[in-house]
Amino acid sequence: MDLVAFLVDITGNLNELNLKLQGQKNSVCDLMKTARSFQMKLDIFKEDLQGECEHFPQKREQIQGERDISPYVGFIDKLIGNFCQRFDGFNLGHQLLLLIENPFLIREIRGFSKEVTQTFKWAHPGSLQLELTDLQADVSLRAHFERTDSATLWLQIVPEMMFPGLTKVALHTLTMFGSTYSCETAFSTMNIIKTKYCSRLTNEHLHMSMRMALTPFKPRFKLLVGQSHAHFSH
Repeated sequence: MDLVAFLVDITGNLNELNLKLQGQKNSVCDLMKTARSFQMKLDIFKEDLQGECEHFPQKREQIQGERDISPYVGFIDKLIGNFCQRFDGFNLGHQLLLLIENPFLIREIRGFSKEVTQTFKWAHPGSLQLELTDLQADVSLRAHFERTDSATLWLQIVPEMMFPGLTKVALHTLTMFGSTYSCETAFSTMNIIKTKYCSRLTNEHLHMSMRMALTPFKPRFKLLVGQSHAHFSH
């Protein structure tokens, strides 16, 4: 029962991580923050197993006398190794994520430009350094970063003419596919549409049905009806 209790606790944490990684509006920055946060939690879980098991409530109820925790610590070590193997080599560094979330928190400007050019070879480090200095000196933009989401800021508020290099880096980062969630949901929708009862669907019909099912836009029916005019027969 001790092993089962441990598996219940650790599976619950993994399920929580899985749910956070799902969704259509998660950018690659959001997903990286979630994954790296869980990597740090694994170290906490490992230490907790050797202590009071605060993060393993089911296992704590099964503790009786002396216990061998080496199998559980080994399991956590394997999880840590798997996460390191998959995420430590990812090119999106801490400084680049700060640019998207809040560039006013970047302190090492040279380190920032070096990190960006490692990910985006076309970026010019000198231009990025000067643009970041100008951006951090802009008091009005600082206020926007404190109350507006990242995508809206870089798409609508930060002027591209003044910060061409930074906006290009930000847009390239925000448009990265962080996961296959959107693709998977699209294929699931297509399978629902293409049933045996809709065997006469053409490619054009399928394309239109997919657009209607997947678009985030909602028609403003009251406005459309208000703009329409009745045609009376004579």
